Amino acid sequence: MIDPLVRRARPADVDDLVELEVTARRALVDQRGGGRWLDEHPAHDDAWAEVVGADRPVVLVAVLDDLPVGFLVLDPTPPVARVEQVYVLPEARELGFGDELLATAIDHARQAGATRIEGEALPGDRTIKNLYERAGITARLIVVSAPISGPASAADASR
Repeated sequence: MIDPLVRRARPADVDDLVELEVTARRALVDQRGGGRWLDEHPAHDDAWAEVVGADRPVVLVAVLDDLPVGFLVLDPTPPVARVEQVYVLPEARELGFGDELLATAIDHARQAGATRIEGEALPGDRTIKNLYERAGITARLIVVSAPISGPASAADASR
């Protein structure tokens, strides 16, 4: 049995965070709504060192044998804390890392004075929806979208 370890990110984790974020973003490209999410949420890229060193957002890493296998970025600003990003490598899923990342994020949000926590899930992303639901985070609003400048193409509809 694996006991998932989650901790605040450290400067030594920056290179791993860059790689994890690249992998996470690659996984979104073909998902419905993924293109638009990627457009609206720029990658941290070289800014990870600054983000990790800041008080906010809170960057958490899930660690297996001293190797980061997932991360979560949390804006704990009250009253509503927001999970900005959460990702766990596929080979480390089903081991409790995502659940522990969210539990730790909820603790940080509570300590910051937040009374609610929110996150985002793409349409059809049952994995992330299940993760949120296990933590008691359920949908309160579903936003639907379509371009209106002309006939919607299949590519536009999926963004």
